[in-house]
Amino acid sequence: MTSSSLPQLRASTDAVPAMHQLAATQKQRRWHWSWKQVWFQLHWFIGITAGTVLVIIGLSGATLAVKDELLDLMNPGVRHVPVETRAPLTAAQLSNIAAAEHGQPVASITVYAQAGAAPRLFFAPKNGQRRGVSIYVHPYTGATQPALTGAEFFEWTESLHRWLLLPRDPGRQVAGALALCLLGLALSGLYLRWPRRPLDWRTWLTFDPALKGRSFLWNLHAVAGTWCLVVYVALTLTGIYWSYDVVRDNIDAWAGKPPRMAQAPAKKGGGKEKAPAVDIGLAWTSFQQHAPGWTLASVRLPTRAGEAVQFTWLASDAPHERARSRMSIAPADGTVTENEPYSQQALGSRLVNIIYPLHMGTYFGLPGRIIVTLASLGLPLFAVTGWMLYLGRRKAKRAVQAQRAMLGAGAPGKTDTGLPILVAYASQSGQAERLALESARALQQAGVAVNVQSLDRFDPAQLRQYERALIVASTFGEGEAPDGTRRFARLLQTTAGTPLAGLEFGMLALGDHHYSAFCGFGHALAQQLQALGATPLFPLIEVDKHDPAALADWSTALARCSGSAIDAIGVQEETSYAEWRLARRVLLNPGSLGGELHEITLTGPAGATWEAGALAEIIACNADGSHGDADNAHHAPRSYSLASLPSDGELQLLVRQERHAGEANQGHGLASGWLTRFAPLGSPIRLRLQANPAFAPALVDVPCIYIGNGSGLAGLRAHLRARQRAGLARNWLLFGERQQAFDNVCGAELQGWLDAGHLARLDRVFSRDGEIREYVQDRLRASAGELRDWLAQGAIVYVCGSLQGMATGIDAVLQEVLGQDGVDALLAAGRYRRDVY
Repeated sequence: MTSSSLPQLRASTDAVPAMHQLAATQKQRRWHWSWKQVWFQLHWFIGITAGTVLVIIGLSGATLAVKDELLDLMNPGVRHVPVETRAPLTAAQLSNIAAAEHGQPVASITVYAQAGAAPRLFFAPKNGQRRGVSIYVHPYTGATQPALTGAEFFEWTESLHRWLLLPRDPGRQVAGALALCLLGLALSGLYLRWPRRPLDWRTWLTFDPALKGRSFLWNLHAVAGTWCLVVYVALTLTGIYWSYDVVRDNIDAWAGKPPRMAQAPAKKGGGKEKAPAVDIGLAWTSFQQHAPGWTLASVRLPTRAGEAVQFTWLASDAPHERARSRMSIAPADGTVTENEPYSQQALGSRLVNIIYPLHMGTYFGLPGRIIVTLASLGLPLFAVTGWMLYLGRRKAKRAVQAQRAMLGAGAPGKTDTGLPILVAYASQSGQAERLALESARALQQAGVAVNVQSLDRFDPAQLRQYERALIVASTFGEGEAPDGTRRFARLLQTTAGTPLAGLEFGMLALGDHHYSAFCGFGHALAQQLQALGATPLFPLIEVDKHDPAALADWSTALARCSGSAIDAIGVQEETSYAEWRLARRVLLNPGSLGGELHEITLTGPAGATWEAGALAEIIACNADGSHGDADNAHHAPRSYSLASLPSDGELQLLVRQERHAGEANQGHGLASGWLTRFAPLGSPIRLRLQANPAFAPALVDVPCIYIGNGSGLAGLRAHLRARQRAGLARNWLLFGERQQAFDNVCGAELQGWLDAGHLARLDRVFSRDGEIREYVQDRLRASAGELRDWLAQGAIVYVCGSLQGMATGIDAVLQEVLGQDGVDALLAAGRYRRDVY
């Protein structure tokens, strides 16, 4: 390879020991995880194994939570009959009728005070049975009600939920192990998502539906998990009580409950003593006298002569369904032999009785049941999102491994360091990102391993992991960093010392020479990197718009650095312009103190598509219709926010006519003069549609705050039209101009949206109409309380218009209201989107 003024990427032999040492260090670190990594590994492993089975428990639990409602829906008139004027039969009468009709002794009967509710009778188990069958009877006639349709399904579902259809004892233990796994998932998930500001409830409970891809899945998984956390802890702890005898026996012993006796089924053919026929009429009358206000009573008949009738009953003021009082009554004379109201029972016993209502959610009434049902139905959500996140990580890992395997050998004849080149970008409208990705692909094709990163999500300390970095940096406004990169730039600025002494970097700086700080952020970034010890691979390359000569220099630099031929970068930029036609232009502000504002309408190729927030890059002609400058070089394109949608059938722009002193272009701005004055109607306009991901629309049900001034209404109008057609009405527009009499731009359309409810709030601020000048940033500051409320609901802030004055003022207000950390959080979440100039 021939020598060049541009240095080669380091691959010298003196670096090899360092490579081996770094590789050994990385290998060593692989087995020294932090606690957070350990918990993460446990979380995903349990999630994709036990979590999948927990879906079954969750769905079956949700089904059982609405069992009674479903049974009543499937069996109208069985468990509830029409209310009659006559008195219902007593428990004694119903017991006698059922015993005579079925020829079996009744073991117990459950009756309800609610009018029309059918009592339920349980017969004594036959030989070889664990428990007897049950029936519902008509409360007024004693007739046996039809068998419940679906009862067998719910018995199967309960067996699935409690024992996973396994034999009872091992099934309980497996279900208990799964409950412990759910507890581990809940607590480890809490640890893994612990935020930097744990006292901010919005951080915990606010879901951002505007997120996409992996961020959307993680946010949904984490926020929904936080909402369900307390419910899952309650479900698991109460479920463990029934799963393990050692747990239940110890809790019961602490509560003072008598030890449980194993209930063995009667032996077939055994001579079981027949229960005596007992008249419980006196006992029932005595119970009603001593238990006023009962709503449910379970009556257990004596099994031996001389035993009392056992009543467990629920009072109308009982705190939950298991808060049951106990009473024993002698059947012979109705004497109460034992009366233990629930309020007088031991505290431990009452606490144990809470376990079942907590598990079912009935302790908190209907809201509790709904919450438990929704949390149970949420388990499939966590399984699906967890699996998608896991598979996404696996896919990304395989892609990286395949890339390293394919590119690890490097270019023929080169010594490979084994470390990838960092290709990083700082992008506002997406151009820097596209050029960075194109550069990375070109390097890959040349056999160089690369790692592509956005500086939006990058930490300056991570630069020390690389030996070489190629950075594509856009400049925003007057030398500022792109919105998403502001955090990185601030952290880099506060870094001290020379921690980047081992880094070599190349910089492609994008900018517009019409701004005084041309490529300002690229220069500032390069200077700061050098101040921290980094060494430039080659002189910084400036790109004015899509200057092909500068992009060719970048391609040459990449080729010399990689040691292989590199495809030209940015060639498609020049070939992607299409021919549109100027259909009409309308002056929107005649008589205004400001420059003329025109609505420009263009028609173009059939099938052209774009989304709200997109840009139109236009290459203008001179005032006389000629192309290019005095050297016959093409004029640099100018970008304009689109003010319409493809469904409007035409492309619209709002263009402010720029004027300047001098004879150049007859005193008009190049592009604005061509569009607003010199281009004849029907003339061709060279235009390229440009996606603008940093200003992408939010077509989901999330509040949006739109702020702009002057021609900045263009981008906001497209967003609002898109939201209107999507049926999304939580929109707040703040728009500023000079005088309402002359600058009420698109006033009828905006007022129509407000009247129709498409705008929840409209603030039009006219700075020259009052004695004291007021601007949109002043109106926003005055509405700080409502701004906080909207942001707490997850609102996305869109700003479109002039950088100086308006946009900087809005930024200052947000920092006053939220603080710098709050603004950074908005930017990181994609909830602060700007298209300013």
